[in-house]
Amino acid sequence: MDAVRKLAGRGLPRTLWGVRKRATATAVVVVAVALLIGGLTLLVLLQKSLVATAEFAARGEATEVAAQVADQGLAGGRHFIESAGEAGQYVQLLDPQGSVVASSVPGAAAAPLTGLRPDAGQTLIQSVPELPSLGNDDEFLVVATGVRDKGVLYTVVVAVTTQVEANTVATVSWFVLGATPLLLTLVGIAVWMLVGRSLRQVERIRGQVAMISARRLDGRVEVPPTADEIQALAQTMNSMLERLEAADLEQRRFVSDASHELRSPLATLSAGVEIAAADPSGRTWDEVKSVLAGETARMRYLVENLLTLAKANDGGLRLEKTDVDLDDVLNDEIVRLRSTSRHRIVAHLEPARITGDARRLAQVVRNVFDNADRYAKSVVSIEVHNAEAQATITIDNDGPPVPAADRERIFERFVRLDESRSRERGGSGLGLAIAAAVMAAHDGSIRATEGPGGGCRFEMVFPHAASAGETPTGKKVSGKKIPR
Repeated sequence: MDAVRKLAGRGLPRTLWGVRKRATATAVVVVAVALLIGGLTLLVLLQKSLVATAEFAARGEATEVAAQVADQGLAGGRHFIESAGEAGQYVQLLDPQGSVVASSVPGAAAAPLTGLRPDAGQTLIQSVPELPSLGNDDEFLVVATGVRDKGVLYTVVVAVTTQVEANTVATVSWFVLGATPLLLTLVGIAVWMLVGRSLRQVERIRGQVAMISARRLDGRVEVPPTADEIQALAQTMNSMLERLEAADLEQRRFVSDASHELRSPLATLSAGVEIAAADPSGRTWDEVKSVLAGETARMRYLVENLLTLAKANDGGLRLEKTDVDLDDVLNDEIVRLRSTSRHRIVAHLEPARITGDARRLAQVVRNVFDNADRYAKSVVSIEVHNAEAQATITIDNDGPPVPAADRERIFERFVRLDESRSRERGGSGLGLAIAAAVMAAHDGSIRATEGPGGGCRFEMVFPHAASAGETPTGKKVSGKKIPR
């Protein structure tokens, strides 16, 4: 267990900051940058808005005074200026020489507030840091508009202080500056707690996985009901552990079954060699050598089949795929079966061409033929049906069908049904497993079912077959029927 924990703790060197610190620091920096950019943008827009408001008010005042002068003359304009003054706003009416004709306050009557002299109907704007003539060091915005009365060009000057706007921007700036550290602190605390809570779930899962060893693959991690990535991680870990456990059980079963199958021939060989070695006359060797040769062949057959299955399971089963006439492969195996079987063999083969490994396909067909011949009572029937998208081989025998509950299980390794557990009758239990593996490598399928007459049927399907009755040259060929 200590070794498992050490292995679980291995990995890349620990960084100075963990995920929690990095996430918190990143969040704080991002929020700080966002606040800086947002605060500066807010202050700039606020200042522009306030100045634009002051300018709009000054322009309106200047336009109104100019309209009074144009409509009612100099006297009307003077009267309007003296009676309509506003706080923070200074109005002057200047003659062409720059002398003050009228002002809204006495302090503005001494000297002109600006040197701007716009033409009639023209408006000029000037920003000045202070107006000493008013005895005021505030920043001002000066608007000058030209107007004519009786051919004389007068200038209406309106000066408004922008100090209030500047003070407002400064106050908002201090509020933003003061609130930023508090907001960053709250963000840091919130992210620290949120990431810590998430990492606690991850750490719990890591700890539970670290406790699972090769001897205890049935352990599972706790799945938190959070409906998020942490829950998905826990479910994925459990799925992985289930696959590892299934693979481990399969491996152990495979080793156990292989050991069991090889124990008998090895014991026979060992005993035979010892007995033959103890007889100096050599007579015992003559008696047992045929038995030993049979056991050797049987063990070689088992080892070759085990290697085939191991390659198929590891994806290392190499196929030399070419265009294969499926009916020719079946015909060769039927000839072999007829020479060894005591049953009647009936075959009807339609021409069918697929892409595959002829040697492996022959191995599949032989395994299924031998299985059918082993359990047949009197007859084995083989047919090939070629359709537009697939070729189908059906192999029937008049023996009992495979029970429905065992029709998937018989394609597993070392599986023998109850009636055929003896090796003499039931074989090694690897033939159908090899057939299923090779069929899968050809993108095909094999299944056990019940024939129309109640007998046993094996059905093999190969996809991507050529069109029925058509050769690669496009010539039609008739189906061929093997003599009974």
